[in-house]
Amino acid sequence: VPQYLRELYIILEETTDPLDMVEKANPLLEKLRAETGVTVDSSSSTTTDDEDEDDNTLARYVKPLTNVLILKLIFNLSAAYHTISLDHVKKLTSGLGITFEQMEKSIVLSTQSKALSVRIDHRAGCIRFGNPALESDEMRGQLSTLAKRLAATCTVLSPPDVGSILTERAALYQNVRSTLESEHIATLERKVIIEKRKEEAERQVQERLREEERQRKAEELARKAEEGRRLAREQKLREREKLQKIQEEMDAMEKKRYLTAMGRSVENMTAEELREVDTAALAKEHAEKASKKKEEAERKVKEAAKQLDYLVRAVRIEELPRIKEAYEAKVKEDRERYEQEVVEKAKKAKEQWETDVKEKKILNECSVFNYTNQFESKLMAARKIVHEKLCKVEDERAELEAEKGKLVRARKRKQDEERRKKEEEERETREAEEEAERQRQAEIAEQRRLREEEAERKRQAEVARMNEQREREERERQERAQPPPSSSDLDSSKGGSSSGKYIPPSRRGPGTGSSGPSGGSRWGDRAGGFGGGRYEGRSGGDRNDRGTGGPHYSDRGGRDDSGPRPTNSRWN
Repeated sequence: VPQYLRELYIILEETTDPLDMVEKANPLLEKLRAETGVTVDSSSSTTTDDEDEDDNTLARYVKPLTNVLILKLIFNLSAAYHTISLDHVKKLTSGLGITFEQMEKSIVLSTQSKALSVRIDHRAGCIRFGNPALESDEMRGQLSTLAKRLAATCTVLSPPDVGSILTERAALYQNVRSTLESEHIATLERKVIIEKRKEEAERQVQERLREEERQRKAEELARKAEEGRRLAREQKLREREKLQKIQEEMDAMEKKRYLTAMGRSVENMTAEELREVDTAALAKEHAEKASKKKEEAERKVKEAAKQLDYLVRAVRIEELPRIKEAYEAKVKEDRERYEQEVVEKAKKAKEQWETDVKEKKILNECSVFNYTNQFESKLMAARKIVHEKLCKVEDERAELEAEKGKLVRARKRKQDEERRKKEEEERETREAEEEAERQRQAEIAEQRRLREEEAERKRQAEVARMNEQREREERERQERAQPPPSSSDLDSSKGGSSSGKYIPPSRRGPGTGSSGPSGGSRWGDRAGGFGGGRYEGRSGGDRNDRGTGGPHYSDRGGRDDSGPRPTNSRWN
């Protein structure tokens, strides 16, 4: 036996220290795994092909030895501790390469044999150990059994006072009855408080979840909205391109249809040539040809109808004598057949009468008619009974039908009355709505009329203003368009002057003023002519003393025709 296996055996059988037990055994197990070629993962899994393994290998004992080490550790911990934390246990078994779930499984399997009392408290995060002897069924009921037997012994030694016991019991029961309702209410209130706390916790959780869901949905909606807008833009672009392409194809097809209908060949035409063709011109030309074709077809139909009318008239004229002859022959034949049938009917009626007379005579000889009344009375009595029964049944049926008819008529009257009321209410409601609609339309029409009148007044005012401005501009344009005075007119205006020299206005004095009716300029003929240039439109003040001459204008209103005023001029 190898030395490490002997040491492992000593650790498992003789070592009782749980703190260094796993630490000492772990290197030995690692050495065993290394020699047998078993890894931690393979040692933790179940071996299924035991037949394929060699009998001399120790690989199959790696996992059982690990389980035995865990159980030995748990036993030693139960002997040394009453409570130990789960973290400390995980730290002690960290070198074995097993999960805590596998360790829990091993602990549960060890408690099934009742050799070890272990409880795992996940809420407190610890393992609690107990005494198996104290945890047995006999020990659990030992104190209760002792109490019962001691009570029986006390009863035998000193019998209790039955009256006091009954009194105490009655008082106890009375106390229980008095506090029963309050305890019940307190229990219910506690349940209600617990339920409210649970509901509040659930509500908070639900609100948090709803808020998270709302935020997630908002983000998702924003993302979807952006994606939708992008897709909509792309879709609109594609649709626009598609519509443009479809429109071009439809135009090309329409042009081809027009050209084909007009008898032109479109097979050798390219798309560019089709694009250059004017669709409106083609449609117009095609419509003209179609109109001509339609008129030609109508003309042919009219001619065919006229020819058919002539033909039908000729046929009727030719067949009229033959129809009359056939009618007269048929009338003659029907008259002969009728006379023959009348004769045959009279002959058959006479033969039938003779036969009936003979049969009546035979019946009278046999006295058959003497018993007819008796037979008829018996038959009618039976029929009368049946008739009375049928009449009674029919009367009952008629009464039932009458009752049903009354109910039906009453129900129908009620339904008619309800329908009439409903129709009356609907009619009143409809009339009220129509009246309200008429009032609303009248108000809208009145507002529209007022707006139109206001717009008309504004339009007329604007038209008047524009007309006035147009007239003023026309007058100004006419005044500016009048031709300037010629040189001959200017020379003729010098007839009363003594000198032809020009004197500037700044050197003109009072002695050079003019006493005649001429203007204050060297051009004396400007009376009634054009104005003084830059002084146009100015009147009054010191400006009249500078000899501006010419007619004066008011403030852009019109010409002042009162004549030129006397001014300082050398031509007076």
